[in-house]
Amino acid sequence: MSSVPKDTIAYFSMEIGLRPDVPTYSGGLGILAGDSIRAAADLGLPLCAVTLLYRKGYFTQRLDESGRQSEAPTEWEPEKLLQPMEPRISVPVEGRNVLVRCFCMQVIGAGGHRVPVYFLDTDVESNDPQDRAITHSLYGGDAIHRIKQETILGIGGRRMLRAIGHDVAIFHMNEGHASFLTVELLSEYICRSGRDAIDYDALSYVRPRCVFTTHTPIAAGHDRFAIEEVRRIVGDHPVFHRPDIYGEDGILNTTRLAMNLSKYSNGVAKKHGEVSRAMFPGYKIDSITNGVHAATWASPAMRQLFDEHIPDWRRSNSELRGALGIAPEQVWGAHVAAKRALMDHVHSATGVEMDPDVLTLGFARRVTAYKRTDLLLSDPERLARISKQVGPIQIVYAGKAHPHDGIGKSMIERVFGSIKALREEVRIVFLPNYNMELGALLTAGVDVWVNLPEPPLEASGTSGMKAALNGVPSFSTPDGWWLEGMIENVTGWTIGAEPRLGEQRDHGADQAIVYDKLENVVVPMYYRDRARFVSMMQHAIALNGSYFTTQRMMRDYALRAYFT
Repeated sequence: MSSVPKDTIAYFSMEIGLRPDVPTYSGGLGILAGDSIRAAADLGLPLCAVTLLYRKGYFTQRLDESGRQSEAPTEWEPEKLLQPMEPRISVPVEGRNVLVRCFCMQVIGAGGHRVPVYFLDTDVESNDPQDRAITHSLYGGDAIHRIKQETILGIGGRRMLRAIGHDVAIFHMNEGHASFLTVELLSEYICRSGRDAIDYDALSYVRPRCVFTTHTPIAAGHDRFAIEEVRRIVGDHPVFHRPDIYGEDGILNTTRLAMNLSKYSNGVAKKHGEVSRAMFPGYKIDSITNGVHAATWASPAMRQLFDEHIPDWRRSNSELRGALGIAPEQVWGAHVAAKRALMDHVHSATGVEMDPDVLTLGFARRVTAYKRTDLLLSDPERLARISKQVGPIQIVYAGKAHPHDGIGKSMIERVFGSIKALREEVRIVFLPNYNMELGALLTAGVDVWVNLPEPPLEASGTSGMKAALNGVPSFSTPDGWWLEGMIENVTGWTIGAEPRLGEQRDHGADQAIVYDKLENVVVPMYYRDRARFVSMMQHAIALNGSYFTTQRMMRDYALRAYFT
């Protein structure tokens, strides 16, 4: 295709979140991918992206009166929202040739530059029924199903880009899910050279073309597959006889495979880079801190305010440091508009009337053990006393637990128990079906963004960045991006000290700090020193909102990973 740019950067991700009505994402990883693509379009980078088409989405969350979560497929029609593409490629899976087609969405940047995103689909009539289902659901099924999905993403994605006509110079693997891409690149070399072994020349062909980003400091987050299962499903490739490349004897570790075959690897925050180097000794792992796409996540009122006072902010996000020059009453007015939009949504979704004049805390993210969703509610008597004696508090929660995460599901039920127990003292709501649209309302509409992960288990976190962009200070444990963005009583408040690697976190100590700072700092400032609170809002925008953006992040990738 003559219209396809040469020297393309191909960005591979298991999930990509671009629009609420295209449910091909589950949470932070997918939202980050979508924001990265938008920033690449704004910057004019010659990038394309590859993911899978999930006809049943991740899942639609349903919560009963007790907070018990159940899941249902997400109904949507890709044919009405995405452009079907002509090419068809095949990928061997368990010895069968699985036909793969794709759909395309064009992401258009601020200057008109286009980045195509390709969604791979195995739901083709000629395929075996079990193969048609490979791309139906995000993160569904067992390890065998995951190997099949990752085969379609990595091997199928590379073949699809060739069929479309992209001349790819750099492949960016966003997490280990895409690591089978390297297997296909090795196959290309073997085919061209006529060799049947992985030698120095083969590795020298692949490594300069690959970049890898890891997103998790949790061992269970790195896919590990029995090599015999991989051979059975993918095929008996020479690389699967090289444990020094695929990970360890008998087990393929997708992160090790990707790093062994990449010229550059990175974590997604400075602390996460440190943690990753400790997890994988001997590997050179840099760090590029995540960001958010400013024009996407600023609320309508904030966008209007920035357009009026900082006209170049969309083209140059760093200009948002000029927020310190906007009149405080205008910043507060834009925030009040976002807060009222959130209150309206809460009422329509739950029937609960929340008071826009009351200090509103927000907590929304994937519900799992290390996120400590219910830590804020762990001393209900003290929380009630603070709300009654110091100043009223209301809390908005949202988040999904993975269908197989029993601990996460039980945490949601405990939050619902607190909603009932504290009904008279603290108004609390849990909004169902957390998605992009709801995330935008929450990060802009609450007064304080609460994040309580157990350090150092938060790789980066981006919700607090979205909040900062909207002038919402963070109240967080020192982990992920917050270690770089926290300035006490300037951009927010920090809970405890930065952990040393291997140090056990004292949950009780964190709980005490949460309540002490709420009682003695956060609540009093909101009600009795509004000028100082609004000044913190302005500093959150000027210091953190201007820096923690995917515009800055993608420039870092271009300078340190892609074009080196």
